[in-house]
Amino acid sequence: MAEAHSAVAFSFAITHEGFDINYDHEVLNLVWNSGVRSWKKRMARARNGIRNGVYPAHIQSLWLITAIALGLHFAGYQAPFNLTNRLLVHLPSNTMNWQITACFLAALVIWLSICFTMRYTLKLLLIYKGWMYESRAPGSRVSLPTMLWVAVVRVLSSWNKPGLYSFQGSLPRLPLPSVHNTMTRYLRSVRPLLDDDNYKRMEGLAKEFEQTIGKKLQWYLILKSWWSTNYVSDWWEEYVYLRGRSPLCVNSNFYGTDAIFMNLTSVQSARAANVISLLLNFRRLIEHQELQPIMVQGMIPLCSWQYERTFNTARIPGLETDRIVHYRDSNYIVVLHKGCYYKMLIYYKGRILRPCELQVQIEDILKAKATPVEGEEHLAALTAWNRSKWAETRNTFFSRGVNHVSLRTIESAAFVLSLDDEPFEFDLKRPELLDSFGKKLLHGNGYNRWFDKCFTVCVGTNGRVGFNAEHTWADAPVMGHLWEYIFGDDIDGYDETGNTKGTPEFQPPTPTRLNWDLKPCLPQIEEATICATKLCNEVDLRILVHQEYGKGFMKKCRLSPDAYIQMALQLAYYRDAGRFSLTYEASMTRLFREGRTETVRPCTIESSAWVKAMQDPNTTNDHRVKLLQDACDRHQLGYQDAMCGNGIDRHLFCLYVVSKYLEVDSPFLNEVLSEPWRLSTSQTPHGQTPKMDLKKHPNCISAGGGFGPVADDGYGVSYIIAGENLIFFHISAKTTCPQTDVHRFSEHICKALADIRSIFEQHMKDHPKPAKTITNGKST
Repeated sequence: MAEAHSAVAFSFAITHEGFDINYDHEVLNLVWNSGVRSWKKRMARARNGIRNGVYPAHIQSLWLITAIALGLHFAGYQAPFNLTNRLLVHLPSNTMNWQITACFLAALVIWLSICFTMRYTLKLLLIYKGWMYESRAPGSRVSLPTMLWVAVVRVLSSWNKPGLYSFQGSLPRLPLPSVHNTMTRYLRSVRPLLDDDNYKRMEGLAKEFEQTIGKKLQWYLILKSWWSTNYVSDWWEEYVYLRGRSPLCVNSNFYGTDAIFMNLTSVQSARAANVISLLLNFRRLIEHQELQPIMVQGMIPLCSWQYERTFNTARIPGLETDRIVHYRDSNYIVVLHKGCYYKMLIYYKGRILRPCELQVQIEDILKAKATPVEGEEHLAALTAWNRSKWAETRNTFFSRGVNHVSLRTIESAAFVLSLDDEPFEFDLKRPELLDSFGKKLLHGNGYNRWFDKCFTVCVGTNGRVGFNAEHTWADAPVMGHLWEYIFGDDIDGYDETGNTKGTPEFQPPTPTRLNWDLKPCLPQIEEATICATKLCNEVDLRILVHQEYGKGFMKKCRLSPDAYIQMALQLAYYRDAGRFSLTYEASMTRLFREGRTETVRPCTIESSAWVKAMQDPNTTNDHRVKLLQDACDRHQLGYQDAMCGNGIDRHLFCLYVVSKYLEVDSPFLNEVLSEPWRLSTSQTPHGQTPKMDLKKHPNCISAGGGFGPVADDGYGVSYIIAGENLIFFHISAKTTCPQTDVHRFSEHICKALADIRSIFEQHMKDHPKPAKTITNGKST
């Protein structure tokens, strides 16, 4: 009873002696500070909304134009279009105050006209994508239209320092390709996968679709592209992610690893505290829109829409479809340690807690001798369960009482922190340690990651970190950007003992345990745990550290590093499976508003011809090099088309969705959308933030991350080109499939990369570059 009374901040009672009012000053102060913080955020959002609305113009320029208008008026000159006098006619009188008002209104009209002219000029310029196709070969010249375009865009995009969302209104909409162009590209992409008879059959299906139902479906997509901001993104989020009923663990969530060549501290609480602090700083930059948008070549903006839901977000299970819920604010995180859940305040006494104060809180959790209540340790297995079963359990047992309050606490937290009770190890001489590191991040033990949360930060006992992220709210580059930001500032965050720097100003609030009553749903938790354990045991992961060479040699070959690696993967897969397969590579469409991803199909006519030549001992070395160059050029063109909105798969996907709405059956779409992606690949980008100085700190780079296999009989391959002589490959496959083996496939990748290097070294030896000579002062 005493605990219940102490939890009440305000009480009111009527006694014989009159009114009796009791209140807790500290709690009411917290409520007051929370309200003030909320209003500050609203004002900041309003200010940023105005700034973004007039970008690339300056808000301050309004006062300059107002001063000019006042000067012109009182000097006897007319404003443009005689605006001041025209407005003055409609005002109550001609007094000095009303004249000043008329001058301000005239200045406002002129200023808004300039703002929107600049804004829509930039929008029209960003529609142009010819720069994407300009040759980047040494000695090649940029076309005159592109040079002029670059000059104007550079001026407009650098006219004013942009906020995170400043360019959103200037980004063009994703273009809708014609059905004919998509059919042509699709048929070309499947040619190496089909024999003559099947290809002729597919040609017939495509032609029939294009001439019949395809026209009707396309008209609906045209209407959607006019009406919506992006004709793909909302359907992609709903039908690919939210309506999926498979467990998120392995099947959807992805992971990211630490900078494995650095060991900043071995103190678990210190590393966790610093990472929390840096994450909160990143959240503040997003909320205040002070985070700089990513600019391609320093002037072409990418869409920043996905950053909105980075924090305070959760995927809520539903019986038929899930939903993403984003909370405007959260002043705490949830910590999971040894099966116990804690609510840990991160905002106290009017400010965000400092790393040294956060470390005190985390040490309180690590030192606690608490034991989980019955069912609590395996509770998170529900988030790794079938989505409909989890939704049914949630509706039945978590819709009221303490379970509802605690679940809502987790879902509305800024993020989840998992303090693991085992180390995350790495040793080049023992590659199995890095494989284990990756598996701990991909799925853990099935119940020590809250898979529904936007992301879970995982900290090992030796101070190494990683994350597991839900995929619906954003794609991997957003988490990659956040992760780079952390590494850029985490280097100097520790003292000589490995603890955080600084001294706490006060005793931070002690984390509190979340309360549960899980006895009624123990059978469901047990079933979910069995399913999660089975899912974890069925996936194998190999993280390959390739140090023989990296992008340095690839550039010497004058090939795109991404295309180079994709060709190596094609050769490796052919040697592993004995055939070609439909291959998925993710590219981004963030050059357009609310753009997410598009599929590049690396298995092309050119790549298959080169792979066959590599397997044919009678093919000359020069011919192999020529075929590889052609294959890389074709891949690069496919990647450029995908980024410019001229891909294949998102258009086909949307046509399929429309056909289902209209209840129209299409044999062509049914076959296309049921084709398995047995080789699913993705490149992890880096260098998204200037904070990471790799020249100063060459080891300050993450080993990248990965994901589970898309097909049960296929591979999932993620790679990061980490340096001039370093590439990481994250290779996953199902152990239940006898045809796949991650260790065998990693060996094929190494062999493929070695063979490509060999043919190019031989080619360079056979065709040495002529030495430069100086003739009459000119280099030849």
